Amino acid sequence: MLNTSELVKKLVEKYGKQRSSLLPVLQGVVEEQRYLSEDALVEVAKQMDIPPADVYGTATFYSFLDTVPRGKNIIRVCKTISCDLVGKDAIVKALEKVLKIKVGETTHDGQFSLLYTNCIGWCHKGPAMLINDEPYTELTPQKAIEIVENYIEKSKN
Repeated sequence: MLNTSELVKKLVEKYGKQRSSLLPVLQGVVEEQRYLSEDALVEVAKQMDIPPADVYGTATFYSFLDTVPRGKNIIRVCKTISCDLVGKDAIVKALEKVLKIKVGETTHDGQFSLLYTNCIGWCHKGPAMLINDEPYTELTPQKAIEIVENYIEKSKN
């Protein structure tokens, strides 16, 4: 695994130093390191010649760019009005109960983080959630629990 400086250098070489490359560079860091550390943000600013405040502002604006460590499996529940109207709150309560955490927290074993996110593009089949990059739609509390229990089983193997 590359250290942060080497990783950022590789990403900047791939995407370029122009400001429009900031998002792909940040996404690349998250993909490799699972979140954007303060060191990573500073390194991106330095190597791209962008003010650190601008890099930080971009990183904290997008909900998929984590600036704190998250679990191995990140559950993002859509919080838009469309999902809210069809039962998002019941899904969240069920997930909090099975995972024994609240929204915004990570399980003690580091396997799961439970987060809200804005639209994930499945409003027509809500309530919806993503686990890592996998969408799950037309959820019921029981269906959400079963999906997470499958991930729990996989993590034991």
